Amino acid sequence: SIKGIDFRRGDAGEGRIVLKLSDPGAVVDMRQQGGRVVLDIPRTALPERFARKFDVGDFATPVKSFTVSSRGNNVHIVIDKNAESEHIAYQTNDVYTVEFRPLTREQREARQRKSKTFTGERLSLNFQDIQVRAILQLLADFTGLNLVTSDTVRGRITLRLQNVPWDQALDIILKTRGLSMRKTGNVVMIAPTEEITARERLELESQKQIEELAPLHSEYIQINYAKAADIQKLLKTKGNELLTPGRGNVTVDPRTNTLLVRDTAAKLADIRRLVRKLDVPVRQVLVESRVVIANDRFVKDIGVRFGFTSSRGVKDSDILIGGGNAGFLDGTGGLDSGDFMGKPNNDVNSGGGAENLLVNLPAAAATSSFNMLIGKVGSYLLQLQLSAMQQEGQGELISSPRVITSDKSKAVIKQGVEIPYQQATSSGATSVSFKEAVLKLEVTPSITPDDRIIMDLVVNKDRPDFARAILGTPPVDTRSVETTVLVDNGETVVLGGVFEQDRTRSNETVPFFGDLPYVGFLFNQELKQDEKQELLIFVTPKILKESLTVR
Repeated sequence: SIKGIDFRRGDAGEGRIVLKLSDPGAVVDMRQQGGRVVLDIPRTALPERFARKFDVGDFATPVKSFTVSSRGNNVHIVIDKNAESEHIAYQTNDVYTVEFRPLTREQREARQRKSKTFTGERLSLNFQDIQVRAILQLLADFTGLNLVTSDTVRGRITLRLQNVPWDQALDIILKTRGLSMRKTGNVVMIAPTEEITARERLELESQKQIEELAPLHSEYIQINYAKAADIQKLLKTKGNELLTPGRGNVTVDPRTNTLLVRDTAAKLADIRRLVRKLDVPVRQVLVESRVVIANDRFVKDIGVRFGFTSSRGVKDSDILIGGGNAGFLDGTGGLDSGDFMGKPNNDVNSGGGAENLLVNLPAAAATSSFNMLIGKVGSYLLQLQLSAMQQEGQGELISSPRVITSDKSKAVIKQGVEIPYQQATSSGATSVSFKEAVLKLEVTPSITPDDRIIMDLVVNKDRPDFARAILGTPPVDTRSVETTVLVDNGETVVLGGVFEQDRTRSNETVPFFGDLPYVGFLFNQELKQDEKQELLIFVTPKILKESLTVR
């Protein structure tokens, strides 16, 4: 019986079907039917859990799937495989393995040569002991070929071919007698393989001697767009045979970017064709970048100051309300009589003393305030100052560096400042060094054959933060992105973005009094702050079209 079925993938991409047999002496009949391999194992039981189709296409091997079934007392396995593969089977004790290997390129080419297709008109041949030259003449008459047969073609042949293409019949006759053919124009020459090989070798040697004896010529080749030194290196590369070995030479005039080539006329023509293909303008790319920093800020601050001061000339029936003059509630001045509503002839002063505050929770940066005298106790006035500040702001900072560069050439553009700072040396002295705070775009574009652009990008947006300077040297606030992207020509891509939100809620209060209903706000200071900032980096590459002139 079958004790186990497994499928494994080898290191070289081969697929292995492994069968675990209960009897090591079991006989496995393997045969190929079309594009499938069939295994039959007689007198073997198949457990029900193995009777199914195994889909193994995801293993990336020549095996697509295999189906295991039971036929009477036999186990029947059908394996679907790729055409470009070969298979072997081997058994170790009770383990039977069928291995499928993908064909190498050389093996595929050899198989294609073996499976040569023939398209000639069909004929039938039935001859006993006929001269090879006679059968070749018969084929030439049948097809109308211009046939030349070497004197060394001899021998006799017996053949019986029914309804086969004439070119296949000719191929069979040539292989049987060790012959080969070469076609030149509309003439076919047939000779022994050794003779044709020797003749071709002689022709190559003769051609080589002609090249070695051919006269040398000198020619100046002007290079317009490429560097002449680069083309010189290409021509002199060992093994490329662009120059005649031992005879050809090329030198460069860097001042005029000209090649001086000395070689045979045939080699000079080849070099001119090569230069014509290589000496073309390099395509250029315009890279536009936008660094956008958007800000949204909201601040609200409400505070109160509550205290008392001495009074002069104020009656009990007076209610005094004044504007926010500087000095009120700070001991340096008072409400001027002209600022009162009600009794303009009265004068109130704090007496120039120090602050007498019961509650001192003003707005930190008040943009407006409201001062009140809310009562009189003996010779003192009760004073109240309400202050508030609210700020809203939106901003957008756009930086747009752009640069033009050639295909596969690195370009850098930057703008900014260098910040000096002192640095200690090993001797104990100090020296002045500089660090950059710049807007920089660094890009290396590569144009694909379908006019798309691959870009290696580095975008930096630095800004010195003088508010947090240490010993006069500010830190650098850096925003940077480094990436590789594929973009269509003229398309804008977002490289990345950073969103920041800072929310602040604070409340300062006088214990107990700040919790009183209705009047508790007089003993509180409240600050609300909400800041949002977003960074976006956009890049747009554009291929600059130029007319390429071919000389």
